[in-house]
Amino acid sequence: MLVASFASPVSSPHLWAPHRRMLLAIDCGNSEFKLGLFEAERLVADWRLTTRPDQTADELGALLRQLFELRGVDLAAVDGVVIASVVPSFNRALIEASQTYLKQEPLMVGPGIKTGVRVRIENPKEVGADRIANSLAAFRRYGGPVVVIDIGTALTYDAVSAEGDYLGGAIAPGLTVAMDA
Repeated sequence: MLVASFASPVSSPHLWAPHRRMLLAIDCGNSEFKLGLFEAERLVADWRLTTRPDQTADELGALLRQLFELRGVDLAAVDGVVIASVVPSFNRALIEASQTYLKQEPLMVGPGIKTGVRVRIENPKEVGADRIANSLAAFRRYGGPVVVIDIGTALTYDAVSAEGDYLGGAIAPGLTVAMDA
């Protein structure tokens, strides 16, 4: 766990006190889900885990506790959770684990959430939360226009305008799926 004195500045980059603003970002894909722990815009810890839609909130909570302890971070340090998921059957466990073990109501990225990305396609609900989050991150980091390529279970290509609008994209089988086929 953390060093006992939280009032003094943290001397090690591997120890974070709970009074610091920390955001846990969860990107849940069909094969893997990624966790990124951010202090402001700085990534301070990250993990890559296998997606198991049958996993319970309690299993996720135990896993979170172990992962955080290995990095010297207290679960109480998290004061925000955001989830982008393309696995609806896993969402309930992710939400419950956030509420129970992190004491945070997570923000679920999806239709109706104001991200600042204008989705300029006929049916905006067809665009996965992961693709909107990737487009926003790429635009914020590199500006636009930009093409975002995500290599996962699926290979996605997304186009973002100079103004940050999502213009559309394409999906192809990911490398492993293509090789297996």
